Formats: sequence, C-alpha cells, structure tokens
Amino acid sequence: MGEKRGVHRVLVGKPEKKKPAEICRRRWDDNIKACVQEVVWFAWTVLIWFRIRDSWRALVNSVMKLLIP
Repeated sequence: MGEKRGVHRVLVGKPEKKKPAEICRRRWDDNIKACVQEVVWFAWTVLIWFRIRDSWRALVNSVMKLLIP
C-alpha cells in the first residue's frame, strides 16, 4: 500500500487541521433535555390536534343539522 493512497493516510496519518472552535460537543444532559423538549412538543401538537378535531366535528354536525330537512 503506497503512502499516497487515502486508506494509508487515514490509518497512519494525523489530521492536518483541528476542528473549528464553534463546533461544541453535546453533553449527555443536553441530549436528555432535547429529547424531553421533543416529547413535550409532540404531546402539545397531539392535544391541539384532538381539540381541533372535536371542534371541527361539532361544526360539521351543526351544519349537517341545518342542511338536512
């Protein structure tokens, strides 16, 4: 395997640059907080959807009562 090949550079070589400073690692508690926020957001959207569904059903039923003689 030659030294110019990409596989050799990955196995033996050292990185030429460091990671940019603005990239920070996420900690374990950051991941937990993000997951909790997603679950809370999902729960709110489900509750809103059910509320809209019930009000939509009531509206459709009231209109149907007006249309049916």
